[in-house]
Amino acid sequence: MLGTGVLGSQIIFQSAYSGKNVVAYDINDEILSKLPERWEYLKAAYRSDLADATEQKLDEAVSRIRATSDLADALSDADIVIEAVPERLDIKQQTWERVGELAPAKTIFCTNSSTLLPSDIAPFTGRPEKFLALHFANEVWKFNTGEVMGHEGTDPEIFEQVADFAAEIGMVPIRVHKEQPGYVLNSLLVPLLNAASALFVKGVASPEDIDNTWRIATGAPSGPFQIYDVVGMMTPYNLSKDSADPTQREFAEIIKRDYIDKGYLGKGSGRGFYTYN
Repeated sequence: MLGTGVLGSQIIFQSAYSGKNVVAYDINDEILSKLPERWEYLKAAYRSDLADATEQKLDEAVSRIRATSDLADALSDADIVIEAVPERLDIKQQTWERVGELAPAKTIFCTNSSTLLPSDIAPFTGRPEKFLALHFANEVWKFNTGEVMGHEGTDPEIFEQVADFAAEIGMVPIRVHKEQPGYVLNSLLVPLLNAASALFVKGVASPEDIDNTWRIATGAPSGPFQIYDVVGMMTPYNLSKDSADPTQREFAEIIKRDYIDKGYLGKGSGRGFYTYN
């Protein structure tokens, strides 16, 4: 697993919980030193949400995870690599160029990118036929979709192997038959989140009232700002700061000034638009 942030750490833990041996890679040991605290957070979430999450099973999951900041070491015997590095095309292209040079011939390559197309990254991997997207929703143990999306050059057999892998780690495989920015989930979700952020930026209503309106009127369990907190502040900030829409750029400025700069990074940090225990 390349990247141990909010979603990367969830994919690592869910894969290990499902019986897989996982190598967690990130760019330095300081980042990796925070993972034990993250595992404790996820163990508590699994205990709360999953009936079968015994202490033994959770401890066994942690025992299957090995962390390293050495990319060659992380890739040395990988069957499948899932990437969850920052949502910037240049960073992902550079990352996959290095991975393609170091990974064994057997390794299948997957990106968890939320917005970028596999075809924009595939040429940099050195093995485009083995490259595709496997996209997870936040809180993967609970909202367990695994969207599988290839590009024109993806080998159909590799596509099905990744769908099978998604099922093995407890996901419901969603086969996306044509490249689509945002897959199925974010094609539905992003317009909702953008509409909510615009209402907030323009002073139409507070995050709490926007969320209440959505929950009461639709029966949804969470409102858009609760979803922002689950996703974490960095993702909407990175997606909005260079937007062509001035309202979205202003939203990014608010997120940076009033939340990120104060350490309010979302639910995982204990505070975002809401405060959590």
